Amino acid sequence: MLTVLSPAKSLDFDSKLPTKKHSQPRLLDGAEVLADQLATWSPQEIAQLMSISDDLAGLNAQRFRDFVVPFEVGRERPAVLAFAGDVYTGMEARTFGERDFTEAQKSVRILSGLYGLLRPLDLIAPYRLEMGTRLTTSAGDSLYAYWRERVTALLAEDLDESPGPPVLLNLASAEYFGVVDTKALGAKVISPRFLDAPLANPSELKVISFSAKRARGAMASWLVRERIRSPRKLPEFTGLGYAYDADRSTAAEPTFVRTAAAG
Repeated sequence: MLTVLSPAKSLDFDSKLPTKKHSQPRLLDGAEVLADQLATWSPQEIAQLMSISDDLAGLNAQRFRDFVVPFEVGRERPAVLAFAGDVYTGMEARTFGERDFTEAQKSVRILSGLYGLLRPLDLIAPYRLEMGTRLTTSAGDSLYAYWRERVTALLAEDLDESPGPPVLLNLASAEYFGVVDTKALGAKVISPRFLDAPLANPSELKVISFSAKRARGAMASWLVRERIRSPRKLPEFTGLGYAYDADRSTAAEPTFVRTAAAG
């Protein structure tokens, strides 16, 4: 079983690293092509492409110009410790032990607009490039066209080598999971859903974005720490106050509910 996550816009390249373990991204050649292309763009063009502020555009234009391979520890850092959004807050990878990092490297993957597919310990340079960006490349007019075949093929290889049955546990957003050609992958896909009861209306269950993101990270962390390698164990997840709801669940979409009191 292999778990896939989305990356995060928020980054942490300053805090002390809890492990020396690291690896090189396996699709770094593809990332270098994209970085070289975007390094020729002006901050104004970057701002228009990504719909971001001038300050952010200037920062990211410089990041693309500073993109140098091979990556080195110190200048770059492991992806799971560089991303700092809600998913990674829920994951709490900074509290992993060395064996946890080894398990995560085997069983967790991160989809990325710039790097295609990352293992948790793959080094990354700071960047911003969302998968939904309409960037024209030699492969077509989107990053989906650029990455789909290579990402899907690499996921298929990793599934063959991953512990447990050939199941892809989708804890990524729709934007990022859209890069995976599930038909070509040929594996069972399971997409957990996390529902919350808002304080204003405790009887109404719905997906609350930041809560669901943290829950995805918490589930990924639980799978790693407990060495969960079969989807049959998923109903046992109780992280962050969520509980499995059999009535709202299907085999492809197990559903976890958190009441206002639990939240």
